[in-house]
Amino acid sequence: MPRPVPNRLRAAAALLLLLAGCASTGPRTPGDPLESFNRSIYRFNDVADRYAVKPVAVAYTKVIPQFARTGIRNFFSNIEDVVITVNDVLQLKGNNTASDASRVVANTLFGGLGLVDVASKRGIPKRNEDFGQTLGYWGVPPGPYLVLPFLGPSNFRDGSGRFVDTFFDPVWYISNVPERNVTVGLRLLDNRAALLPAERLLDQAAMDRYAFLRDAYLQRRRSLIYDGNPPKLKDDEFDDDFDDLDPPAEVKKP
Repeated sequence: MPRPVPNRLRAAAALLLLLAGCASTGPRTPGDPLESFNRSIYRFNDVADRYAVKPVAVAYTKVIPQFARTGIRNFFSNIEDVVITVNDVLQLKGNNTASDASRVVANTLFGGLGLVDVASKRGIPKRNEDFGQTLGYWGVPPGPYLVLPFLGPSNFRDGSGRFVDTFFDPVWYISNVPERNVTVGLRLLDNRAALLPAERLLDQAAMDRYAFLRDAYLQRRRSLIYDGNPPKLKDDEFDDDFDDLDPPAEVKKP
């Protein structure tokens, strides 16, 4: 079966080379030394979303019935559980591995390949793990905050983690390229549609959307790495070395 790994590796290398030459010399925000560059990418993403992606997502919610959208979301959530299970293994989380693997089995066999989330109905919780969290679990610091074209908020660690996760994602192993592209596009569209309600709240709450999204992203990622129980930061812990997101030794390894 053809595997598109080399192309993704070249894309990752090209992105890192681009970012290496784009360090901002303007005013720095702690944790965001690339703020000038990031804001330019944010504005690009915002324009692309406003005039292309969002209108399609709105039309998607109007044309596709709710029950069908729920099935589509469950299907991709089931695929995501495969990636989550692999990262459970990499983090040596035995109980979570068994639980998340059982979600995949239950939803695939008894939920019509994941169209119905029977696992949640049976009390098996949905978790969130990715390779960026795995790197953080083993002590890899996040590096600078980074806004990726089309993908949005990230950092150097999580951005590279996105590429690694594609190796675990069954969608990227669909041999028929048009079918693979349609599947990836449908997943992105469904994810964007799911954000429409939250976007309305963001418009009402945020004076500076860029800063709001950045802070929310960093806080959420820190919470995920500590499995929802991050230690309280000290007043001077948020510094230019980004140590505030680096897990202390006692949580890096079991």
